[in-house]
Amino acid sequence: MKASESVVGIILAGGLARRMGGGDKCLLPLAGKTLLQRTIDRAQPQVEQLLLNANGNSLRFARTRLPVVPDAYPNNLGPLAGIHAGFTWMQAKAPKAEWLVSFASDTPFFPADLVENLLTAAQTSSSKLVVAVSKLRVHPVFALWHISLKEQIEAQLDGGEAPRLQEWMTAQKPTQVDFNADVYDPFFNINTPQDLYAAEPMSALVK
Repeated sequence: MKASESVVGIILAGGLARRMGGGDKCLLPLAGKTLLQRTIDRAQPQVEQLLLNANGNSLRFARTRLPVVPDAYPNNLGPLAGIHAGFTWMQAKAPKAEWLVSFASDTPFFPADLVENLLTAAQTSSSKLVVAVSKLRVHPVFALWHISLKEQIEAQLDGGEAPRLQEWMTAQKPTQVDFNADVYDPFFNINTPQDLYAAEPMSALVK
């Protein structure tokens, strides 16, 4: 089931991947596909338009055929800068869209009904920010953001520094949506070569 046309998706791939030795972590292979392609395959059916937030030469992502939106702010200020880039694209290219949903590029097993559940929670709670949770752990990159948050994010980034994403979100008192993690953790995050190795058998369990 596709989400409302009012939702644009953005894959955040602007990180420095220090624990993986640098470079584009999302282009590493996992069971025959790159982490990025796995993320695209799960995210694209859930939104009307999917973006990729990444800095540097966009040609390295040409195969994805996604619009690549870089940070407007220098010095790699983190995920909030990626959210801001998505909002800027929305205002220019999809002015009727109200919501931006964010996906991590290194967490390839996230739920296929993520957007549907986040959007339902937003509509029932009148919240401007909704975030995914599993096993009592908050996953701040997997969140639904209302366009009205753009000015507040700009005010934060204009200072040249950004807090940790979870700290910023906690201050906004977001609505939380709990996702089942009994069989496997759908928000298993690949940060190290060991994580990539551990993810191989998990990939067979994902539906």
